[in-house]
Amino acid sequence: MAVYSRVALPPVAAVAVALAGCGADDGVPAPAGSTITYGSFGTSADIDCGRGKALSVSGSNNVLTVRGTCASISVGGADNTVLAERVDGSLSVAGLNNVVSYQVGEPTIHDEGSGNRISRG
Repeated sequence: MAVYSRVALPPVAAVAVALAGCGADDGVPAPAGSTITYGSFGTSADIDCGRGKALSVSGSNNVLTVRGTCASISVGGADNTVLAERVDGSLSVAGLNNVVSYQVGEPTIHDEGSGNRISRG
């Protein structure tokens, strides 16, 4: 009789493995008006919003440098740092202790979390 063993990853590790690198800028341009989805844990990445893509960020402990003009940025999770070049529409931040800054634009800001820091400059 054969005995099989099944090893299960803890839920957080399973999600981290499943989401690692999702939505990172892989050099393939997305159509204008589309959404870039980035969900990961403990990564650094460069993302290009091009001219008018939306960016949705989830996970935790990520450091993202965002080039181009984002139509909107939405950040969830905890302890993410997002440094954006330009945001023209809305900037929504939920979760805990996220740091989001943008260089250019006058987005409508929604801070729906706790301990988040949002700034221009």
